[in-house]
Amino acid sequence: MHAIVIEDKQLRWTEVPEPEPGDNEVIVDVTAAAVNRADLLQREGHYPPPPGAPDYPGLECSGVISALGPGVEGHHVGERVCALLAGGGYAERVAVPAGQLLPVPAGLSLVEAAALPEVACTVWSNVVSHDRLRAGETFLVHGGGSGIGTFAVQLGKALGATVLVTARAAKHERLRALGADVTIDYQEQDFVRAVRDATGGRGADVVLDIIGAKYLARNIEALAPGGRISVIGFQGGARAELDLGALMAKRGTVSSTSLRARPVPEKSRIVAGVREQVWPLVAAGLVKPIIHTTFPLAEAAQAQRLMESSDHLGKILLLR
Repeated sequence: MHAIVIEDKQLRWTEVPEPEPGDNEVIVDVTAAAVNRADLLQREGHYPPPPGAPDYPGLECSGVISALGPGVEGHHVGERVCALLAGGGYAERVAVPAGQLLPVPAGLSLVEAAALPEVACTVWSNVVSHDRLRAGETFLVHGGGSGIGTFAVQLGKALGATVLVTARAAKHERLRALGADVTIDYQEQDFVRAVRDATGGRGADVVLDIIGAKYLARNIEALAPGGRISVIGFQGGARAELDLGALMAKRGTVSSTSLRARPVPEKSRIVAGVREQVWPLVAAGLVKPIIHTTFPLAEAAQAQRLMESSDHLGKILLLR
């Protein structure tokens, strides 16, 4: 088969060995894979795959099951699925733990389904499972134009939250159409002041942050009493000074999680939660994949350059 390999920080489409299914794994013939920021970090040598994962980038895909490994139950050859991966999505075939498979949501094509697993699992595990976002609360989403951001805006709205989002001004109209109540131009506005103005000075109950160090102190400023901050990215750096007094005064919490390196049983529990709680919202049309554009799988380098520009809104897909 062929896959995208990383050589000297460059992406190359080349022939590689076929994957073999291990215990409780299936082989998925890839139809589409999504591009994520983590793939760019891996290309630069900053985010290696966990032990046992393929060396090729790609954290989510959709496709058709072509083989079953020992112990797999409840799945069959020919089944259409999408999957959360530890790596290997930029390939013609990939081995996937059965617990990380999801059905293609009702009403979506197989290609569209590739845009969902990683963002759904990331947002649900942080915002719903960990931070317990509730109806009536205020939810601040940073990086609203990203795949994570466009999904989080929709999920927050579907859960009954008031959604505030930071993004470039050019993306505001689309984000309001997705359900954002307040859009904040981070290039021209102080998001802390904008959040306070929008909430009568109270602040945000839950903050989903992809920026990291650069926003830590300001996120605490923007936090409501008893608020929760989930840091899921470090585009603005990984090291910052934490003012514990300011956090304590808000009775707030800061957590930071990653998804890729979690053990398979833990990821399987997250996938099960997404299937139970998020997939019905997708089937009902309350949450949908937002796809900016697609590229042939062999043109992954061009797709990553588009992601680096941040000129996209939603997901970038690679098609086999």
